Amino acid sequence: MKSNSKFFKNKKLLPVDEFFQNVLYDREIGYYSKKHPFGKKGDFITAPKISNLFSEMIAIWIISAWQNLGKPKHLNIIELGPGDGTLTKILLEVFKKFPDFNSAKKIYLYEISNFLKKVQKKKIQDSCVKWIKNFKYINDGPVIFFGNEFFDAMPIKQFKYEKSIFLEKNFQINKKRKIETVFKNASKIDIKNIKSYSCLNKLKFIEFPKYGLVQLKKIVKKILKLKGCLLLIDYGYVKPSNKNTLQSIMKHKYNYLLNNLGHADITSHVNFELLKEFFLKNNLKVKKIVSQQKFLKNMGILNRADIISKKMKFRDQSNMYLRLKRLLSSKLMGELFKVTLAYKAKSNKFFGFN
Repeated sequence: MKSNSKFFKNKKLLPVDEFFQNVLYDREIGYYSKKHPFGKKGDFITAPKISNLFSEMIAIWIISAWQNLGKPKHLNIIELGPGDGTLTKILLEVFKKFPDFNSAKKIYLYEISNFLKKVQKKKIQDSCVKWIKNFKYINDGPVIFFGNEFFDAMPIKQFKYEKSIFLEKNFQINKKRKIETVFKNASKIDIKNIKSYSCLNKLKFIEFPKYGLVQLKKIVKKILKLKGCLLLIDYGYVKPSNKNTLQSIMKHKYNYLLNNLGHADITSHVNFELLKEFFLKNNLKVKKIVSQQKFLKNMGILNRADIISKKMKFRDQSNMYLRLKRLLSSKLMGELFKVTLAYKAKSNKFFGFN
């Protein structure tokens, strides 16, 4: 347990979000700074690794969004947290089949982990792709931001509300050098922010993505200035239910949250209703929140599967449909993952949300 004190950065007490920010993103000891977390040999697997059809549907959606934006001659596409680069690699393959769109697009990968950037660069070798750590170099538009399992990796704050008092959850190292939970009075600014969201009213246990909303604010500013949209696909819920959703995964199995710090992934479920409120507060329009199952079916993933299955051997067909089941089944990712779209555009005819 002594080694875990390094995540406190010489502080005795840290709020949940600051602590996990250090655990996940510290440049020297953070989880994402030293480990390849994706795939069978990693700790978890994401939709692009499960089936290429997922990435194909995202590619088609981006092209359709470009059409909805009036087929501009220049378009910036920004993937948020590009993982191991699998999704973008498939996007590039699909985009080449649409010459007008392909000549208009520029692709930026927003990645803060130098380790993962190296992983991505091995997979993606295309001069039209650039890596960025902020959005200041994107000064023309429109823009299409998208993120798959991006927001659930953002550290969150946790509070409880009892006897008319907001208390924030913190971690500290005790005298026995073990990590323990301590609740302290919440700051006035955090209380004000929480109270400003109607979906958080009347909750006794509150998860608030303060850090994530700061990141989203930067994206929103770009969309408001340059026009465009943000597509987010993530593990989450629409109605909050007083639950602690922080979870840790290691080698594809649940791990006790405070064990294996820096060696296991830590995520939380995304409150999509809160995101909707946030976007509306910041003058973006929002499409109806839908499940991943509905979004992918609306985009024609089953039709695409039927077409390519005709050229497959039976074993390959079975494998493809087994992977599709994982993406679409209500008991697996189909309903657990939600999709939201925030946008500034003249037309609201974005596919996938009917």
